[in-house]
Amino acid sequence: MGRLSGRVANSLEILERLNRQIKIQLAIFSVVFVFSVSVMVLHYMQAPADLFGIGRYTVTMQLPQAAGLYKKGNVVYRGVEVGQIKDVRLTTTGAEAVLSLKRGIDIPADLSAEVHSVSAVGEQYVALLPRTGAGPVLKDGSVIPADRTSTPPDINSLLAATVRGLNAIPGDNLKAVVDDGYVAFAGLGPDLSRLIKGSTTLASDARKNLDPILTLIDGSKPLLDSQIESSDAIHAWASHLATVTSELRNKDSAVAGLLQRGAPAADEARKLVERLQPTLPIVLANLVSIGQVGITYRDNLEALLVELPDGTAVIQGTLVADKDTKSPYAGDYLSFNLNLNMPPPCTTGFLPAEQRRSASYQDAPDVPAGNFYCRIPQDSPLTAVRGARNLPCETRPGKRAATVKLCESDQPYIPLNDGFNWRGDANGTYTGQRIPQLDPVKPPPGAGPEPPPIAAVQYDPATGMYVGPDGHMYAQHDLARGANKEKTWQSMLTPPVKN
Repeated sequence: MGRLSGRVANSLEILERLNRQIKIQLAIFSVVFVFSVSVMVLHYMQAPADLFGIGRYTVTMQLPQAAGLYKKGNVVYRGVEVGQIKDVRLTTTGAEAVLSLKRGIDIPADLSAEVHSVSAVGEQYVALLPRTGAGPVLKDGSVIPADRTSTPPDINSLLAATVRGLNAIPGDNLKAVVDDGYVAFAGLGPDLSRLIKGSTTLASDARKNLDPILTLIDGSKPLLDSQIESSDAIHAWASHLATVTSELRNKDSAVAGLLQRGAPAADEARKLVERLQPTLPIVLANLVSIGQVGITYRDNLEALLVELPDGTAVIQGTLVADKDTKSPYAGDYLSFNLNLNMPPPCTTGFLPAEQRRSASYQDAPDVPAGNFYCRIPQDSPLTAVRGARNLPCETRPGKRAATVKLCESDQPYIPLNDGFNWRGDANGTYTGQRIPQLDPVKPPPGAGPEPPPIAAVQYDPATGMYVGPDGHMYAQHDLARGANKEKTWQSMLTPPVKN
């Protein structure tokens, strides 16, 4: 009994020890199992995002066709995976894919969405290509319209087209095509490699400068539209050019003669111009001035040419009235009745009566500087309505003035002495005006204030000493008697020496 009880006690002790080890192993296995399942569910299966949309937002992508897209397909932005395709469904205009995108990644809303294949027979994915890095970003509920999406061509159509192309080549000539292709591209491996590398570099640089390229493409539309709108004119120009070239071809001998005799003729023309110097350049320069005047007074010349025929017809009409009648008073329906002082003459703006010369004088003195004209209000309805004060300014529409300088200046017209009301001296009125009126003078560009007047002072001829306007004593030794230095006008302009 003692041995049996001891064995039982040992067995119970061993069993208790084994149970503790198994429990520890089971606990470790449970922790590893829970961790593995959590990683699989949270990271690989992304159950919270798929089931509850945690950390995700949805964007709808409109497509003309499904293009092989399926659920769980990848969505990449700048080559980085940013989400998955949540659903693909049909619409009345095609199909649409619901994209589940990760939050925290700002994707510009101004983008293009393209469907690509990993390989020719691989799975499809969506690539988001931004047009600009600025502006708003995609958010929950955003829609990418169909005009900004694209799908790859159907691989079946490409294979069918390839088969048709191969079938178009006769079987007997297929070997010749392959041989000729080998001959055409033989030895061009390095060149083709450089071409492919250059194309890759060009594409990379184009991607870096995507915004300027898009701006150039968008900006070229108005130019291309203008070419389309002027297509008729371009066709007409091309037709006229073809006519000219055909005429030149038909007159080939005449054109050859012109080219052969053109140089001697040009040389004779040059000699003629040289013989006309300096008369011809002066005439041409004067014509330029006349042309500028003609451009300035174009409207007046046009009005004159329009009204001159009517005026001539009116004058001729006074001579032919009743010309076929027997009346002794036939013709000449022109009245020479005199209307004295209707309207009264204008004397405002001219010299007063005591300064006017008598009509009996026969000499011709110089005319005082300035302008004499009727200087009453411009809207005076009776006196000198067509006076110089109402002459229209050609370079300043809407302004009227007596001279060109008054037209070009900003000085407004001010009637003399308030029009007909004479006040004070006729040659110096209370408004500061004068008779005759002087044209405004513009200072030259960069002109500063007027220099102070030059003071004339007495100096001592024996020593050259004199007192300046400031009260100080100065010495100009070269003005003293016995000075050895020669006196010149330049030395008189040098600064004096202050004592």
